[in-house]
Amino acid sequence: MDLDASSRQKVQELQMLEQNLQSLLAQKQTIQMEQSEIENALEELSQKPEEVYKVLSGIMIKSSAEKILEELKEKKKLFDLRITSIEKQENLIESKANTLREEISKVLETANKKNK
Repeated sequence: MDLDASSRQKVQELQMLEQNLQSLLAQKQTIQMEQSEIENALEELSQKPEEVYKVLSGIMIKSSAEKILEELKEKKKLFDLRITSIEKQENLIESKANTLREEISKVLETANKKNK
């Protein structure tokens, strides 16, 4: 079946949107894993350990629990914002992709009817 130039362009655009969506999902998954690590660290800090260390460039450095707690809370806020942003992008891309799928479906149905 031969598609016109406009339909081929829609198919290519849909493929690009789907690739972008996959990329966003991978980013989101990475951030969620880091977020989980932060939550685990926050839980450990809530147990009021006597000594606290953080890893910086492969070196463990002794630090105050309060300082690390603040750093982790800030990092968690940043990750929350990034996930919210990614979810908004996901929704936009999914909406565009669904619209394109419907348009492509209609073109294919029309082409199939003509071929019969």
